[in-house]
Amino acid sequence: MTTSTSDTTINAKLAAVDRLRDKYLSTPRDAQFRSYLDRLLQRDDHGNFLPKPRLFNKAGDTRGIAVVEPAGGGKTSLVLHGLKTHPALQPRDAAHQPWVGVRVPSPPTAKSLGIEILNASGYPSISRSRQTEDEIMRKVRHHFKLRGTAILWIDEAHDLFGAGSKFKVDVFLKTVRNLMQGDGAVSVVLSGVESLWQIASCDAQVTRRYWRLPLADVSPHSDRKALTKVITSFSAAAGVRSPSDEDLVDRLVHASRNRFGRCIENILAALEAAALADADELTINHFAESWGMQEGCGIGQNVFLARHWAKIDLGETKLIWEGAR
Repeated sequence: MTTSTSDTTINAKLAAVDRLRDKYLSTPRDAQFRSYLDRLLQRDDHGNFLPKPRLFNKAGDTRGIAVVEPAGGGKTSLVLHGLKTHPALQPRDAAHQPWVGVRVPSPPTAKSLGIEILNASGYPSISRSRQTEDEIMRKVRHHFKLRGTAILWIDEAHDLFGAGSKFKVDVFLKTVRNLMQGDGAVSVVLSGVESLWQIASCDAQVTRRYWRLPLADVSPHSDRKALTKVITSFSAAAGVRSPSDEDLVDRLVHASRNRFGRCIENILAALEAAALADADELTINHFAESWGMQEGCGIGQNVFLARHWAKIDLGETKLIWEGAR
């Protein structure tokens, strides 16, 4: 079967969009996270960062960061990029692991978290039934020392607490806190939605040990130039002309619930719609098509089509249009 010229063009455009998905966009938020991360690490006599956690008292306690942002903001990509690119956190060899990253397992227990950390740090498989929680966490500490680990990152950390009892919350807080104390202590980076800090900060030990890093929402005013640049550069990379709609950025930010990660996702989804249509230009209709598919909304509630789009209330579970009744 032969492939038509149109199919070839469409496939090329789709491949270009897929490449864009792998592209990381640096923003001022990266410098903000880097400044927090730098404070967790030791320096040598010349001011160079070392792959060792900084100790904040004579007992050898470290500090941590709580990165909080609503879902879809891009905090996971931000933290991952910051850890992967920090010059002091590059492994010297296969046996050196300056940082370890895990996502909270399901179901979330202190024991399952410890096993997840061991797996991520290259520890041989262990029996869940034969190991107690304390035994597993001792192995974690020992393995961190062997691997030269300075930073432990726990993503989706709000899932550690969920709707658990105060006892369960206290157990998790104590488990993580113990990793930040004494010989072989590591610094801990927690990332999650706002409820992470709301729950964890009830413990005075948390507010003392963690620096809270709230990531600001995207604004159609202060971020207009940056988002326009992204749309223009992404359009060129995907082989289409950029859109000319004056209020596109305003609609995009509102449709993305003022979250950076969702803005990028919606731009990429619109480019995919344009590629599938073999369009020469990215238009607001491509945004409307892809966003409407994602949200499952009608034309009257589509932010990219509605005349009074700013009145559309974008709840997490459903769309409510003020004045529609």
